[in-house]
Amino acid sequence: MSKFHLFVFFAFSGMMVACAPSVYKSPDFDKLTSRHKLVAILPFNVQIDSRNLPKNVTAEMVREDEKKTSYSIQGHAYGYLLQELSKKKFTVRFQDIDKTNALLREKGVEYGTIRDKTREDLCRLLDVDAVLSGKVNLSRPMSEGGAVAIGLLFGVWGTTNEVSANLVLHEHSRGELLWKYDWQAEGSVGSSAEKLSRSLMRSASKNFPYQKKK
Repeated sequence: MSKFHLFVFFAFSGMMVACAPSVYKSPDFDKLTSRHKLVAILPFNVQIDSRNLPKNVTAEMVREDEKKTSYSIQGHAYGYLLQELSKKKFTVRFQDIDKTNALLREKGVEYGTIRDKTREDLCRLLDVDAVLSGKVNLSRPMSEGGAVAIGLLFGVWGTTNEVSANLVLHEHSRGELLWKYDWQAEGSVGSSAEKLSRSLMRSASKNFPYQKKK
């Protein structure tokens, strides 16, 4: 095999294949968000397919991996949006996730109970105009989440992953859905929370609302 063909092989073997995203934006978005200034990013709801696990990996390990990956994706998503905000792309600011998570803990809202709260309640609790939440479904664990990572590091699962994710934005007054972004991908994007987050946010930011008008 020539050097050129080797280069093409390795380049494409590390690529992600993504399906065309599905995007919803409320027809009343401009009206509902005319005074919005601050948006909070919640820890993501991560679900890992726990079927066919190796002998030494328990369902409890997977649940812990889900939690760690949730906060990791939240952090990477926040970082990406801050980068975009520095380019003056958005009309809103994003609440520091350390403050978001501290306020949630202060009010007794843990990772496992965030889904039990209405979005308007979370907006009031966090004192923000809207909350951005996300759900990620993975066919296998990430490579940085904890004990389960051992399986990936030593080749139990390999590095590929099938991912389906969505981002959802709700406003504060009645918890109305403002925007929803559905995304699917497979490939090496699923080998770490950072890769997944950057791929998701890079795709979503093109359609993210609150864009400054040119």
